[in-house]
Amino acid sequence: MTSFDVDDLETWKPVADDFAIPVRLLVGPLGGPGEESFDLVVCTGGWLAAQAARESVFDARHHLVVAGFDWSAIKAYLERRVASCEGQDWNDVAAQLSRRGYWEFEDYRP
Repeated sequence: MTSFDVDDLETWKPVADDFAIPVRLLVGPLGGPGEESFDLVVCTGGWLAAQAARESVFDARHHLVVAGFDWSAIKAYLERRVASCEGQDWNDVAAQLSRRGYWEFEDYRP
């Protein structure tokens, strides 16, 4: 788990109570080679409300709403959600993961 906006999620502290921070999950098939990215935004309900007020309609897909920034709790939650995804093959698992974060191959058609 990484973020392009901060160097270290373990030590990062938001400057305001309402915040949003992009997080990238790098996940691959268990026991197999490779990994793919799934992007989401960790944010507070207040940040979401501000977006909706500014834009009148805000699509909050791929957002994880938290009461405050506690990286150890957020990380543990995301790890549990990733571990709960199962399927016949990697595509089944990736499709489940894409409900939580934007999959780099979402909507890809060869």
